[in-house]
Amino acid sequence: MGDAAAGLAARALRDSLDREAESRAWLDRLRSKGPGREQALAELHALLLRAARYTLAAKRTQLYGLGPDRLEELATEAADDALLSILGHLDDFRGESRFTTWAWKFAFYEACIAVRRQRWLGREVPVEDDGWEALEHRVAPVRRLEQAELLTALRRAVEEQLTPHQRRVFVALALNEVPIDVLAERLGTTRGALYKTLHDARQRLRLDLAEAGLLPDGWDARGRGPQLSG
Repeated sequence: MGDAAAGLAARALRDSLDREAESRAWLDRLRSKGPGREQALAELHALLLRAARYTLAAKRTQLYGLGPDRLEELATEAADDALLSILGHLDDFRGESRFTTWAWKFAFYEACIAVRRQRWLGREVPVEDDGWEALEHRVAPVRRLEQAELLTALRRAVEEQLTPHQRRVFVALALNEVPIDVLAERLGTTRGALYKTLHDARQRLRLDLAEAGLLPDGWDARGRGPQLSG
């Protein structure tokens, strides 16, 4: 190994050790009690607030018309939610990146949720017939004719095979692309419960299409293959 390569290896090792030590220090402080923990919480919240502000600024075009005070409220709410989530997932940290990098992702995620919620304020969640026309237009023009029978069968299956709750969830998430966190909030449920409902609905629809001989190539009637939402 040449001097340059050896130097790079030594530098990488030092960076790795520094990263591990820094991350360990964060975890120890957050798991401690007393003033040390309170200081760590304050520093982490400040970091998360900067991350949330950065994310909201990057998505400013989706928040047209919001003043600086409202944007700061959204950033603070996102930082608060991210902090609570991090404290509940400290045992999940594996040290694959710096602790601060790992924590930043929580703030980014919560800020994105805040953006989606803000965009859906005052909007009704689409139900029943909404979304079918949009789905037809998402199909490439050269394939619309061959897809017409499939879409007709799919719409019939949604109406006949799904429970009212499954239908509402499928129409909102798969057809109208309502953010799942927005729908969970409106229905008073959880993302996990909605994912389970959507999975069950898709499985019922696949089985129905398979029995009608309309299951597209590459799909599996038991649930494997492309998703119905594209």
